[in-house]
Amino acid sequence: MKTSPRYLTNVVSLDLDISKCTGCGICAMVCPHRVFLMKNKKSVIIERDRCMECGACEMNCKDQAITVNKGVGCAAAIINGYFKNTEPSCGCSTSCN
Repeated sequence: MKTSPRYLTNVVSLDLDISKCTGCGICAMVCPHRVFLMKNKKSVIIERDRCMECGACEMNCKDQAITVNKGVGCAAAIINGYFKNTEPSCGCSTSCN
């Protein structure tokens, strides 16, 4: 099986609130990089760093269990790291150091 590319490590803004997930599986179906997997009738994030922040999962989640800052994380991290001469960091408080 061909694996999806990984982008920058630990900068993705993707978040899944498992308590809101009803297990419809739409996120796993629409994700182009197979970030989600259905396990025990709930969605789980299996490879966060594959997320390209396209927003398809969030737009299609009828339960509003998924949030993602569409199209910002990786690009912003690269640009900020370049200009600050530091490691890429999206600056969020939940997934970055």
